[in-house]
Amino acid sequence: MTPVSTKVVQKQIPRQYHRPMAAPAQMELKGRTVQNYLLNALPMDEYERLFPQMELVPIQFGDVLYEPGGELRYAYFPTNCIATLLCITEDGASSEIAVIGNEGMIGVALLMGGGTMPNRAVIQTAGYAYRLKRQVLEQEIKRNGKLFHILLLYTQALVTQVAQTAACNRHHSIDQQLCRLLLLRLDRLDSDELTLTQEFISNMLGVRREGVTEAAGKLQQAGFIKYRRGHITVLDRQGLETRACECYQVVKTEFDRLLSLPSTPKEWNPSFLNMPTMKSRQVFRPLF
Repeated sequence: MTPVSTKVVQKQIPRQYHRPMAAPAQMELKGRTVQNYLLNALPMDEYERLFPQMELVPIQFGDVLYEPGGELRYAYFPTNCIATLLCITEDGASSEIAVIGNEGMIGVALLMGGGTMPNRAVIQTAGYAYRLKRQVLEQEIKRNGKLFHILLLYTQALVTQVAQTAACNRHHSIDQQLCRLLLLRLDRLDSDELTLTQEFISNMLGVRREGVTEAAGKLQQAGFIKYRRGHITVLDRQGLETRACECYQVVKTEFDRLLSLPSTPKEWNPSFLNMPTMKSRQVFRPLF
């Protein structure tokens, strides 16, 4: 198989559709102004130790953070951007295996010690992320602190998403897959507006563009979405959840089970982490 370049590339998509969102507020040490749930879950001592090492960076639509087999130099903690993990075949075909937003981290291979991944990480929604050098993350993991345990729980949830996506792509209709794809992105954005072309969706699902056109038409006819070139507005989230297969709920339930915690505790206690669930924040429980 021909090695894939590790150079960051830009997809040929009209830029007017993918302007970066406004930058989130800069990190505040005591006020803890952070928009990534994993970083927000850190106890204060670990937060203070990592604070000087983190860099808030803008990320554009189409940026490739890593390629199959490419060395990972950074871990990325998204705030308002979304990345998709793609499995790439020898003939160049692709299929999405997971989506990562402000609930997670891009670069779990650094946690596991592998250093590389066999998939591609591409930015699907422009925005910002906190970037942490590989060496700093590795040193923090060796401390065996709360960050390490948080990332282990996140990795388990991510593995569930990858496995459920594989099952969904094999056994469920394009309509159901499209509903799952839209819902997973809604969970990671504070907006009902999604920037998605039919070509991009067909690459994510590994299906023909005509199939996506038909599926989107059905959802629009049902009143669940409004679609125009490059943009999807979700009008009825509950309708999408009803039309979706069980895969979306399986993934969300596992994320909430592993990572659901109070969003605003009265005081920062290292034994009680702070992590709101995605969208729904009713379920609270301590991790350790």
